Parts: sequence; C-alpha cells; structure tokens
Amino acid sequence: MNSIFPLQLQHAAQELLDACRRKKLHLVTAESCTGGLIAALLTDRPGSSAVFAHGFVTYANAAKREMIGVRKKTLEKFGAVSPEVAIEMAEGARREADADLAVSVTGIAGPDGGSRKKPVGTVHIAVARKKRKTLHEGHHFTGDRTAVRLASVEAALRLVMKRIA
Repeated sequence: MNSIFPLQLQHAAQELLDACRRKKLHLVTAESCTGGLIAALLTDRPGSSAVFAHGFVTYANAAKREMIGVRKKTLEKFGAVSPEVAIEMAEGARREADADLAVSVTGIAGPDGGSRKKPVGTVHIAVARKKRKTLHEGHHFTGDRTAVRLASVEAALRLVMKRIA
C-alpha cells in the first residue's frame, strides 16, 4: 500500500491499531506541533475507523483552551510546551471525545520559536486512559522541522503502546 509515511511508522501505527482493536479501545489525538500527523498516520491504515475516534489539532493556545479545556492559568504559568499542558491536552481530549485513550503532543519543531530554556526540538507527549494515571514523556529531538515532527509521532505511538499494556 502506498503511503506518505515511512515504513517504520506505518508498522508502528498498524501495531497500535491492532492492540487497541484487541482491547476494544477508542483513541483520540490532541496535536500541536505535529499538526495532525498522528491522526493522518492512523487513518492511513485500513480499518482504523474501528479504533480512531477523532483528532484535535490545537496549534494555538486559544484552541487548546476552547477545544480541549487546557486551563489559561496552566498555559500562562508553564507555557504551551510543558509537561503540564501536554497532560491537560491528553486528559481534555479524552474527556471531550469520551474516548478510552488520548495522546497529546506539544513542542517546538523549528526552525524558530526555541529559547535557551526550551530549544527547538523540545517536545512533550502525554497519554491519558480512563481510570489510569496519565503518562508523560519529555524529549529533545534533533534535525530539521520534519525530523522533529516525525520523531514526535514515533515517540507518541510508543507511549500509547505503553499505556495500552
């Protein structure tokens, strides 16, 4: 099957969809720096509709607040690229979609937007699952904008797999 995604991501997406299907879990995404790439990757796979509920692309802070309930206070105190916002994104998306599982990604893909404290390549990922503690991982990826975004997608899929287990 032709795809715009690298083969390793296609395989990881299929593995994730199969695991969710086996456990009868519905998944939703909340994406900032990946701009919907996780949702696009998942829906690129045949049969994804049995698992994938829908996705939120919350690039702007206002979208994070209005669509998935990230608190203004959290954004002001920690910034959009933070563990706290990633966690609120995942929990809010899961709640808003009434899904079993949600993954969120927020970060700085570059080439600008970075700072000494949060350089380009800084990414936070969270996975929320009903009745379980939300998982979070922070990363610093290297490379150009595309490399950072694709590495973020791959890390997000791995973290979801951890939460399914």
